[in-house]
Amino acid sequence: MEKLFKGVLEFQREDFEGHRELFKELGRRQKPHTLFIGCADSRVVPNLITRTHPGELFTVRNIANIVPPYRVTDEFVATTSSVEYAVQVLNVDSILVCGHSNCGGCAAMNMSHDSLDHIPHVRKWLEVSKEVKGRVNRLMTGDSPEEREWLTEQVNILVQMKNLLTYPYVKEKYDRGELNIYGWYYIIETGEIYNFNDEKAAFELVS
Repeated sequence: MEKLFKGVLEFQREDFEGHRELFKELGRRQKPHTLFIGCADSRVVPNLITRTHPGELFTVRNIANIVPPYRVTDEFVATTSSVEYAVQVLNVDSILVCGHSNCGGCAAMNMSHDSLDHIPHVRKWLEVSKEVKGRVNRLMTGDSPEEREWLTEQVNILVQMKNLLTYPYVKEKYDRGELNIYGWYYIIETGEIYNFNDEKAAFELVS
């Protein structure tokens, strides 16, 4: 914790002072342009990889960057309510689903039910993306663990993009051209980011 306390002091002394006017402007309002849906993985830092300032990204992070399909419910739904707020209140013009390499959540999608007994809530959460495993099995060209890994991570991104369109207000704005939906695949060890091209149905390196 000492590292975190020192970080606070450095932030106040350096970063805050360097952006004092920006923080003053953001003090009573926010107007982010993008809803960033990413994995909770500690190696994925949205503002770092996009070089954005405070106030630009409305960020949702969870295990395996999952977007549950839309449903009317009285349950406590963190990701669903965040999508609702971003689109209906903040009026973001883009939604970005960002998956990444070496994703533990995606790896767990390919594990047996019993092997996840020690993390039952994670196992239940991953059921939202249960279709990913079937789609990956149909796409596999061999038995390579590496191929299964990157296929699972990329197919998972596509499933979440599809799930976003089950939200009536998202689909309405998307169909009217008022909202863009993007899918990114981030390679941690190289810093490369691949953007999904709808027309080519493929991830392309952002360059």
